[in-house]
Amino acid sequence: MLLGENCVHETYYEILSVKEDASYEEIRNSYRSAILHSHPDKLNSSRCSSDEKFLKIQKAWEILSDAELRVVYDNDLRSSRQDGITADEISIEDMSVEITGEVEMMELYYQCRCGDYFSVDSTELETMGFVLLRDGDFVQVRRLGAFVASVVLPCGSCSLKTRVLVNSDMRVPL
Repeated sequence: MLLGENCVHETYYEILSVKEDASYEEIRNSYRSAILHSHPDKLNSSRCSSDEKFLKIQKAWEILSDAELRVVYDNDLRSSRQDGITADEISIEDMSVEITGEVEMMELYYQCRCGDYFSVDSTELETMGFVLLRDGDFVQVRRLGAFVASVVLPCGSCSLKTRVLVNSDMRVPL
């Protein structure tokens, strides 16, 4: 579970005791076992702690059982683990958009302190669970899931990285 700023406490995979590359079947079997062993009605321990554990298991299942939400969660997890010096934390709205090619490939970029750029294109963003759609003089950014996510981008020249925060249904001017 991602909590706080750049802090990973217990992941949903750890809550369900599965590896991060576990199949849907492995996740489902582990969820069923965990939910049976932690159901508050079956435990004689303190009600508060058993309820909390039960709710964590439910939330882990909710995210990991949905393929789209799992992609977004995995992206957030990877981003939170990336090493390096983070130069800035920016919103995707702070980035500039450039449209290239006949297929309208879109690239988002933000200038680094060194003069080069942090950049990502629309196909890379799609693999991370984000979709860019042209809407007149704006580019609409849609992401799967309902919670805030981020992407860590390296600079093209130096060792700095920036964390780009992405909220659902944002619009970036062209």
